[in-house]
Amino acid sequence: MLSVAARTAAVEWPGIVGIPTTLVVVKLLTAAAVALGAHGLYLVVVDTVERRSRSKRRLHDLRNVLRLAFGAAALVGVFGALTEQWLGVLFSLGVVGFAVTFALQQPLFSLLGWVYILVKRPYQVGDRVRIESAKGDVIDVDFLVTTLWEINGELVSSNQPSGRIVTVPNSVVLSSEVFNYSWDEFPFVWNEISIQVAYETDLAFARSEMVDVADELLGDEMRRNVERYREVLAETAVEMEVQDRPTVNVVQGESWVELRLRYLTHPRRGQRVKNELYERILERFNDHPDRVAFPVSRNR
Repeated sequence: MLSVAARTAAVEWPGIVGIPTTLVVVKLLTAAAVALGAHGLYLVVVDTVERRSRSKRRLHDLRNVLRLAFGAAALVGVFGALTEQWLGVLFSLGVVGFAVTFALQQPLFSLLGWVYILVKRPYQVGDRVRIESAKGDVIDVDFLVTTLWEINGELVSSNQPSGRIVTVPNSVVLSSEVFNYSWDEFPFVWNEISIQVAYETDLAFARSEMVDVADELLGDEMRRNVERYREVLAETAVEMEVQDRPTVNVVQGESWVELRLRYLTHPRRGQRVKNELYERILERFNDHPDRVAFPVSRNR
């Protein structure tokens, strides 16, 4: 009589679509091992990069690139382990990719847009941008979409956060203009506030007071940042004279004169700086009612 072990070994497990079950199990385990190995290697590489990287922005981009590369390699490895036809798998994926190009053109354009964003750097995580009608701070750049914390929008004004999230397809950067308000080379913008005064105002005095107030609040910082701007400008073919102090432009109205104070600030501090300047300037003007008059009781 056969022993229990011999009888167990003699049992033939039923196959799956003509393939022995044992072989199917082995292939599945091999494919799982390849997938887990790729995932483990990805975690090791990402951990190493995180320890050595000092820039969160660069780390965000590297993590996306590594995820895409390891995902593609794992996909090829899993199919190769299941079919044992490595060249066939690569050829098949090429054919499938060619077909997907026609079936999913918009996602493909978004993926190309993501590559363009990584290479040309029109913006990155942390920048304040406007893409078509969407304006906000970039919090994520994925393979297909860019996610913004919205500012302005329909709910608020004065460059204040609305609390909403806006997603923009990456393909948009290939066909539309992108405004970056805080790019690495020069993360500052010129801003303006305007104050209306009567024609009886001593304009030279009013302009001088506005410049002095802005100089007290922003002077040293603005001069340093303008110097930085000049260095960036010197690397281009553009020749431009840039004032390192706040300036005031005069615009004539129907029954008043508009004084526009122009100054340099960081875009995220824009509204706070405006509020502070308004308060200080109006306080100065109110201290000299004999030299500064406001167009009260007139059509404005």
